[in-house]
Amino acid sequence: MRKLRKAVIPVAGLGTRFLPATKSMPKEMLTVVDKPILHYAVEEAYEAGIEHFVLVTGRNKSAIEDYFDMQPELLAMLEKSGKSAQLELLRDLQPRAGSISYTRQQSPEGLGHAVWCARDIVGDEPFALLLPDMVSFGDRGCLAQIVETYNSTGGNVIAVENCAPHETDQYGIVGRGAEIGTGFQITEMVEKPAPGVAPSNMYINGRYILQPEIFDILGSQTRGAGNEIQLTDAMARLMAKQAFYGRQFNGRMFDCGSKLGFIQANIAFALQRPELRNSVMEGIRSLVEPDGMLTGT
Repeated sequence: MRKLRKAVIPVAGLGTRFLPATKSMPKEMLTVVDKPILHYAVEEAYEAGIEHFVLVTGRNKSAIEDYFDMQPELLAMLEKSGKSAQLELLRDLQPRAGSISYTRQQSPEGLGHAVWCARDIVGDEPFALLLPDMVSFGDRGCLAQIVETYNSTGGNVIAVENCAPHETDQYGIVGRGAEIGTGFQITEMVEKPAPGVAPSNMYINGRYILQPEIFDILGSQTRGAGNEIQLTDAMARLMAKQAFYGRQFNGRMFDCGSKLGFIQANIAFALQRPELRNSVMEGIRSLVEPDGMLTGT
């Protein structure tokens, strides 16, 4: 079994659901409380032991590279002002030199195509894939949990959660087989199946560990749903040659690519912060209780 060292994070999406905010700002830089969405994905990967990040970018994403770059003037100003807490926060964020690579997806052709764009940097080794829109919330990150499963099973491992049966046409859905340690065998994968014909209501929640053979399959993958190169379709082909395992995420994933999920994530993470919890709770009550600002709207 080969050690998991690298993670691919696709950040080339246009973020049209958040226009006009994303007209000049990458959607991955929208903040949940006081950290960009992308920051949470990187922290989660570090927790899981990832050593090298491959960010698949697109046009107008230079703010992402700037975010992970060193800013000597800002550090000097914070040090001079005695703002030690903020200074330490930025130093902790600074990646080790050479630990982040960037590659460009020139045209939006789907998630599968974005992953394929990372092939030369990943090389011939397994890799984690994190969709940054999906923000992990819980005592332990989602990627760390599936790494635990991978270390006992090898192969390919996918994190899953349950959706309502009538919502299967919104997700990639897996079929559940025999239990294996902390996970289970995946028997099939279907991209956005109609309710009633889906193999289960267990959906892929945006965290994967994949073997490098997926790249050859993606290179010849025909277009699927949405006329895009779908990662789920390529994984279904790879499953004919390699084992796939699922791990139920013990936590909650917020879809920050949707307005509702983004708002829920901000509330959840704010309530988790001791210095914010009481004020946020009081603020919510003042809006929704009788005679509050939102009463009757």
